[in-house]
Amino acid sequence: MNIGKKYIGIISILMASVLWGTTGVAAQFAPEVSALAIGSGAMGIGGLLQSVIALPCLKNYQGKLYSQKGWIILGALAVMFYPLAFYGSMRVASITVGTVVSIGSAPFFSAVLENIMDHFKVTLQWVIGAFMGVSGIILLCFSAQHTLYSPISFARISLGILLGLLAGFTYAFYTWVARHLIHHEIPSKAAMGSIFGVGGLLLLPVLLITGGTYLNSWSNLSVGIYMATIPMFIGYLCFGYGLSFVPTSMATLITLLEPVIATFLAVIIVGEKFSGFGWLGIGLIFLCLVCISIPNNKK
Repeated sequence: MNIGKKYIGIISILMASVLWGTTGVAAQFAPEVSALAIGSGAMGIGGLLQSVIALPCLKNYQGKLYSQKGWIILGALAVMFYPLAFYGSMRVASITVGTVVSIGSAPFFSAVLENIMDHFKVTLQWVIGAFMGVSGIILLCFSAQHTLYSPISFARISLGILLGLLAGFTYAFYTWVARHLIHHEIPSKAAMGSIFGVGGLLLLPVLLITGGTYLNSWSNLSVGIYMATIPMFIGYLCFGYGLSFVPTSMATLITLLEPVIATFLAVIIVGEKFSGFGWLGIGLIFLCLVCISIPNNKK
Protein backbone atom coordinates (compact mmCIF):
# COMPACT_ATOMS: atom_id res chain seq x y z
CA MET A 1 0.00 0.00 0.00
CA ASN A 2 1.27 3.46 -0.86
CA ILE A 3 2.35 5.03 2.46
CA GLY A 4 1.14 8.51 1.44
CA LYS A 5 -2.33 7.23 0.58
CA LYS A 6 -2.41 5.27 3.83
CA TYR A 7 -1.82 8.43 5.84
CA ILE A 8 -4.44 10.32 3.85
CA GLY A 9 -6.86 7.56 4.78
CA ILE A 10 -5.85 7.67 8.45
CA ILE A 11 -6.27 11.46 8.63
CA SER A 12 -9.69 11.27 6.95
CA ILE A 13 -10.90 8.66 9.45
CA LEU A 14 -9.45 10.63 12.38
CA MET A 15 -11.44 13.68 11.20
CA ALA A 16 -14.58 11.55 11.06
CA SER A 17 -13.89 10.25 14.58
CA VAL A 18 -13.60 13.77 15.99
CA LEU A 19 -16.93 14.75 14.44
CA TRP A 20 -18.64 11.57 15.66
CA GLY A 21 -17.29 12.19 19.15
CA THR A 22 -19.54 15.25 19.44
CA THR A 23 -22.81 13.37 18.90
CA GLY A 24 -23.38 12.16 22.47
CA VAL A 25 -23.01 15.62 23.97
CA ALA A 26 -25.09 17.19 21.20
CA ALA A 27 -27.92 14.76 21.96
CA GLN A 28 -27.93 15.94 25.58
CA PHE A 29 -29.18 19.34 24.41
CA ALA A 30 -32.40 17.69 23.24
CA PRO A 31 -33.31 15.53 26.29
CA GLU A 32 -36.97 15.21 25.34
CA VAL A 33 -36.06 13.72 21.96
CA SER A 34 -35.88 9.92 22.34
CA ALA A 35 -32.87 7.83 21.40
CA LEU A 36 -34.88 6.32 18.53
CA ALA A 37 -35.67 9.78 17.18
CA ILE A 38 -32.06 10.97 17.61
CA GLY A 39 -30.66 7.90 15.86
CA SER A 40 -33.18 7.78 13.02
CA GLY A 41 -32.99 11.52 12.43
CA ALA A 42 -29.20 11.73 12.43
CA MET A 43 -28.41 8.65 10.36
CA GLY A 44 -31.60 8.72 8.29
CA ILE A 45 -31.30 12.28 7.05
CA GLY A 46 -27.51 12.12 6.91
CA GLY A 47 -27.70 8.92 4.85
CA LEU A 48 -30.16 10.41 2.39
CA LEU A 49 -27.92 13.46 1.97
CA GLN A 50 -25.04 11.13 1.14
CA SER A 51 -27.10 9.43 -1.56
CA VAL A 52 -28.19 12.78 -3.03
CA ILE A 53 -24.65 14.08 -3.56
CA ALA A 54 -23.65 10.66 -4.90
CA LEU A 55 -26.45 10.50 -7.50
CA PRO A 56 -24.24 11.06 -10.59
CA CYS A 57 -21.80 8.43 -9.34
CA LEU A 58 -24.64 6.04 -8.47
CA LYS A 59 -25.96 6.33 -12.04
CA ASN A 60 -22.54 5.70 -13.55
CA TYR A 61 -22.04 2.54 -11.49
CA GLN A 62 -25.61 1.27 -11.32
CA GLY A 63 -24.67 -1.98 -13.10
CA LYS A 64 -21.96 -2.87 -10.61
CA LEU A 65 -24.14 -1.74 -7.70
CA TYR A 66 -26.98 -3.97 -8.90
CA SER A 67 -24.63 -6.95 -9.01
CA GLN A 68 -23.89 -6.29 -5.32
CA LYS A 69 -27.52 -5.61 -4.32
CA GLY A 70 -27.57 -8.36 -1.69
CA TRP A 71 -24.63 -6.87 0.19
CA ILE A 72 -26.05 -3.36 -0.17
CA ILE A 73 -29.34 -4.44 1.44
CA LEU A 74 -27.52 -6.18 4.31
CA GLY A 75 -25.28 -3.13 4.76
CA ALA A 76 -28.33 -0.85 4.76
CA LEU A 77 -29.99 -2.97 7.47
CA ALA A 78 -26.83 -2.57 9.57
CA VAL A 79 -26.98 1.21 8.94
CA MET A 80 -30.60 1.16 10.14
CA PHE A 81 -29.94 -0.71 13.40
CA TYR A 82 -26.62 0.94 14.30
CA PRO A 83 -27.84 4.41 15.37
CA LEU A 84 -30.84 3.01 17.26
CA ALA A 85 -28.55 0.76 19.31
CA PHE A 86 -25.78 3.36 19.65
CA TYR A 87 -27.89 6.25 20.92
CA GLY A 88 -29.97 3.86 22.99
CA SER A 89 -26.79 2.66 24.71
CA MET A 90 -25.73 6.23 25.50
CA ARG A 91 -29.16 7.16 26.89
CA VAL A 92 -29.40 4.03 29.04
CA ALA A 93 -25.86 3.82 30.43
CA SER A 94 -24.08 7.18 29.82
CA ILE A 95 -22.31 8.97 26.99
CA THR A 96 -18.95 7.48 27.91
CA VAL A 97 -20.08 3.88 28.45
CA GLY A 98 -22.26 3.85 25.34
CA THR A 99 -19.57 5.29 23.10
CA VAL A 100 -16.75 3.24 24.58
CA VAL A 101 -18.53 -0.12 24.25
CA SER A 102 -20.00 0.62 20.81
CA ILE A 103 -16.79 1.83 19.20
CA GLY A 104 -14.46 -0.29 21.31
CA SER A 105 -16.06 -3.58 20.30
CA ALA A 106 -16.04 -2.76 16.58
CA PRO A 107 -12.37 -3.67 15.89
CA PHE A 108 -12.94 -7.22 17.10
CA PHE A 109 -16.08 -7.66 15.03
CA SER A 110 -14.18 -6.21 12.05
CA ALA A 111 -11.29 -8.62 12.52
CA VAL A 112 -13.70 -11.58 12.71
CA LEU A 113 -15.55 -10.45 9.58
CA GLU A 114 -12.33 -9.93 7.62
CA ASN A 115 -11.01 -13.29 8.78
CA ILE A 116 -14.19 -15.11 7.69
CA MET A 117 -15.03 -13.17 4.53
CA ASP A 118 -11.61 -12.11 3.24
CA HIS A 119 -9.31 -14.68 4.89
CA PHE A 120 -7.52 -11.71 6.44
CA LYS A 121 -4.84 -12.65 8.98
CA VAL A 122 -4.25 -10.05 11.65
CA THR A 123 -0.68 -8.92 12.12
CA LEU A 124 1.22 -8.76 15.39
CA GLN A 125 1.19 -4.98 15.00
CA TRP A 126 -2.64 -5.03 14.85
CA VAL A 127 -2.86 -7.33 17.90
CA ILE A 128 -0.57 -5.07 19.96
CA GLY A 129 -2.50 -1.98 18.86
CA ALA A 130 -5.85 -3.65 19.58
CA PHE A 131 -4.68 -4.76 23.04
CA MET A 132 -3.63 -1.24 23.97
CA GLY A 133 -6.78 0.30 22.48
CA VAL A 134 -9.21 -2.07 24.14
CA SER A 135 -7.35 -1.85 27.46
CA GLY A 136 -7.76 1.89 27.16
CA ILE A 137 -11.50 1.76 26.52
CA ILE A 138 -12.01 -0.68 29.42
CA LEU A 139 -10.28 1.79 31.72
CA LEU A 140 -12.43 4.61 30.32
CA CYS A 141 -15.56 2.55 30.87
CA PHE A 142 -14.48 1.63 34.43
CA SER A 143 -13.78 5.27 35.17
CA ALA A 144 -17.20 6.36 33.90
CA GLN A 145 -19.13 3.74 35.82
CA HIS A 146 -17.57 4.64 39.13
CA THR A 147 -17.41 8.42 38.97
CA LEU A 148 -20.74 9.66 37.59
CA TYR A 149 -22.65 12.26 39.59
CA SER A 150 -25.76 10.06 39.49
CA PRO A 151 -25.00 6.34 40.05
CA ILE A 152 -26.24 4.02 37.31
CA SER A 153 -27.83 0.68 38.22
CA PHE A 154 -26.25 -2.61 37.20
CA ALA A 155 -29.30 -3.40 35.05
CA ARG A 156 -28.92 -0.17 33.08
CA ILE A 157 -25.20 -0.66 32.65
CA SER A 158 -25.83 -4.23 31.42
CA LEU A 159 -28.51 -3.13 28.95
CA GLY A 160 -26.28 -0.30 27.76
CA ILE A 161 -23.40 -2.72 27.17
CA LEU A 162 -25.64 -5.12 25.20
CA LEU A 163 -26.91 -2.28 23.02
CA GLY A 164 -23.33 -1.08 22.61
CA LEU A 165 -22.23 -4.53 21.42
CA LEU A 166 -25.07 -4.57 18.89
CA ALA A 167 -23.97 -1.13 17.72
CA GLY A 168 -20.35 -2.30 17.47
CA PHE A 169 -21.30 -5.30 15.33
CA THR A 170 -23.56 -3.36 12.96
CA TYR A 171 -20.95 -0.60 12.64
CA ALA A 172 -18.26 -3.15 11.77
CA PHE A 173 -20.59 -4.90 9.33
CA TYR A 174 -21.62 -1.88 7.25
CA THR A 175 -18.00 -0.71 7.27
CA TRP A 176 -16.95 -4.09 5.87
CA VAL A 177 -19.71 -3.95 3.23
CA ALA A 178 -18.56 -0.49 2.12
CA ARG A 179 -14.98 -1.72 1.86
CA HIS A 180 -16.22 -4.80 -0.03
CA LEU A 181 -17.95 -2.60 -2.61
CA ILE A 182 -14.85 -0.42 -2.97
CA HIS A 183 -12.78 -3.58 -3.63
CA HIS A 184 -15.21 -4.40 -6.44
CA GLU A 185 -14.24 -1.19 -8.27
CA ILE A 186 -17.10 0.91 -6.95
CA PRO A 187 -15.94 4.40 -5.81
CA SER A 188 -16.33 5.22 -2.11
CA LYS A 189 -18.92 7.89 -2.89
CA ALA A 190 -21.16 5.38 -4.70
CA ALA A 191 -20.53 2.66 -2.12
CA MET A 192 -21.42 4.88 0.84
CA GLY A 193 -24.24 6.61 -1.05
CA SER A 194 -25.94 3.31 -1.86
CA ILE A 195 -25.64 1.76 1.60
CA PHE A 196 -26.56 4.91 3.50
CA GLY A 197 -29.26 5.95 1.04
CA VAL A 198 -31.13 2.67 1.46
CA GLY A 199 -30.42 2.71 5.19
CA GLY A 200 -31.79 6.25 5.41
CA LEU A 201 -35.00 5.17 3.68
CA LEU A 202 -35.39 2.32 6.17
CA LEU A 203 -34.99 4.77 9.06
CA LEU A 204 -37.59 7.24 7.77
CA PRO A 205 -40.62 5.35 9.23
CA VAL A 206 -38.90 5.32 12.64
CA LEU A 207 -38.27 9.07 12.34
CA LEU A 208 -41.89 9.77 11.32
CA ILE A 209 -43.21 7.80 14.31
CA THR A 210 -40.80 9.10 16.97
CA GLY A 211 -39.52 12.44 15.64
CA GLY A 212 -42.40 14.76 16.50
CA THR A 213 -40.48 16.12 19.50
CA TYR A 214 -37.96 17.73 17.14
CA LEU A 215 -40.63 20.33 16.41
CA ASN A 216 -41.24 21.17 20.07
CA SER A 217 -38.43 23.74 20.24
CA TRP A 218 -35.72 25.39 18.18
CA SER A 219 -33.15 23.71 20.44
CA ASN A 220 -34.43 20.26 19.54
CA LEU A 221 -34.55 21.11 15.84
CA SER A 222 -31.05 22.60 15.90
CA VAL A 223 -29.67 19.42 17.46
CA GLY A 224 -31.37 17.36 14.76
CA ILE A 225 -29.98 19.52 11.96
CA TYR A 226 -26.47 19.49 13.45
CA MET A 227 -26.45 15.71 13.97
CA ALA A 228 -27.63 14.96 10.43
CA THR A 229 -25.34 17.39 8.60
CA ILE A 230 -22.05 17.56 10.51
CA PRO A 231 -21.22 14.24 12.24
CA MET A 232 -23.35 12.00 10.02
CA PHE A 233 -23.09 13.62 6.58
CA ILE A 234 -19.64 15.22 6.62
CA GLY A 235 -18.23 12.65 9.05
CA TYR A 236 -19.21 9.72 6.86
CA LEU A 237 -17.92 11.45 3.75
CA CYS A 238 -14.51 11.56 5.45
CA PHE A 239 -14.87 7.98 6.65
CA GLY A 240 -15.85 6.63 3.24
CA TYR A 241 -12.93 8.42 1.62
CA GLY A 242 -10.55 6.96 4.21
CA LEU A 243 -11.85 3.44 3.58
CA SER A 244 -10.48 3.71 0.04
CA PHE A 245 -6.97 3.53 1.49
CA VAL A 246 -7.07 1.49 4.72
CA PRO A 247 -8.58 -1.92 5.59
CA THR A 248 -11.71 -2.21 7.73
CA SER A 249 -9.88 -3.60 10.77
CA MET A 250 -7.50 -0.63 10.79
CA ALA A 251 -10.32 1.88 10.21
CA THR A 252 -12.30 0.62 13.21
CA LEU A 253 -9.19 0.77 15.39
CA ILE A 254 -8.56 4.37 14.35
CA THR A 255 -12.10 5.32 15.38
CA LEU A 256 -11.19 4.44 18.97
CA LEU A 257 -10.37 8.15 19.07
CA GLU A 258 -14.14 8.80 19.12
CA PRO A 259 -14.66 7.65 22.76
CA VAL A 260 -11.78 9.90 23.81
CA ILE A 261 -13.43 12.95 22.22
CA ALA A 262 -16.82 11.92 23.61
CA THR A 263 -15.39 11.48 27.13
CA PHE A 264 -13.63 14.86 27.14
CA LEU A 265 -16.79 16.63 25.98
CA ALA A 266 -18.94 14.70 28.48
CA VAL A 267 -16.66 15.82 31.30
CA ILE A 268 -16.33 19.45 30.18
CA ILE A 269 -19.87 20.14 28.96
CA VAL A 270 -22.25 17.60 30.50
CA GLY A 271 -20.52 17.17 33.85
CA GLU A 272 -19.71 13.47 33.84
CA LYS A 273 -16.87 12.88 36.27
CA PHE A 274 -13.53 11.45 35.29
CA SER A 275 -10.86 9.57 37.31
CA GLY A 276 -7.19 8.76 36.90
CA PHE A 277 -8.07 5.45 35.26
CA GLY A 278 -9.62 7.45 32.44
CA TRP A 279 -6.42 9.37 31.78
CA LEU A 280 -4.47 6.11 31.62
CA GLY A 281 -7.10 4.75 29.22
CA ILE A 282 -6.80 7.78 26.95
CA GLY A 283 -3.00 7.37 26.92
CA LEU A 284 -3.34 3.73 25.85
CA ILE A 285 -5.76 4.66 23.06
CA PHE A 286 -3.33 7.21 21.68
CA LEU A 287 -0.54 4.61 21.84
CA CYS A 288 -2.84 2.29 19.89
CA LEU A 289 -3.30 4.93 17.18
CA VAL A 290 0.46 5.49 16.97
CA CYS A 291 1.13 1.74 16.81
CA ILE A 292 -1.23 0.99 13.93
CA SER A 293 -0.07 4.09 12.02
CA ILE A 294 3.54 2.89 11.87
CA PRO A 295 4.31 1.60 8.36
CA ASN A 296 4.38 -2.17 8.14
CA ASN A 297 6.32 -3.44 5.14
CA LYS A 298 5.14 -7.03 5.52
CA LYS A 299 2.61 -8.14 2.90
